[in-house]
Amino acid sequence: MSALRLLVADDHPVVRDGIVGMVASDPEIEVVAEASDGAEAVRLARALLPDVVLMDLRMPGMDGVAAIRELARLGVASRVVVLTTFDADADVLPAIEAGATGYLLKDAPRDDLVRAIRSAALGHAVLAPSVASRLVNRVRTPETAALSPRELQILALVADGATNRVAGARLHLSEATVKTHLLSIYAKLGVGDRAAAVAEGFRRGLLGR
Repeated sequence: MSALRLLVADDHPVVRDGIVGMVASDPEIEVVAEASDGAEAVRLARALLPDVVLMDLRMPGMDGVAAIRELARLGVASRVVVLTTFDADADVLPAIEAGATGYLLKDAPRDDLVRAIRSAALGHAVLAPSVASRLVNRVRTPETAALSPRELQILALVADGATNRVAGARLHLSEATVKTHLLSIYAKLGVGDRAAAVAEGFRRGLLGR
């Protein structure tokens, strides 16, 4: 059986050396390349087609999430496991959505790291316990209540530049009623004004373009 081929991407040489040192003693894992930023990771992964890419998130130039997206866009079949010190929702969710197979923290013990690399190569999701807990809580507690059909209509009109008065006229509602719906929209989207509501609506796919 041939060794599992690994690419390590991290902008800190000392960290890369540490990772390579941790996996070097495993005869089933071969580090085929190291990258110091996202762009280099994409270039090397495209050329070498490793089984797994260990990807740091915060790197100069192209960061880890952008690199993951680019690998997916190019159709590179390598599994990507994020290895980072950050486990906030703002870091975890974009990486998972971009296509990462796993998400580990840099304080993971060697055995856990090696096990995760092997599991990822087989296509299994690998998540640090704290990350798994965050994702479970996110599913159990949705970001917001869903907008009603009427609220979606009003948000779409606002996105098209309609004032409260114009939106009310088109929907046969009073201006005050439109304002009440807008306040509900703001609360559900977690925003404070019209522009932010429209931006959040596009981000969540509530508004088409």
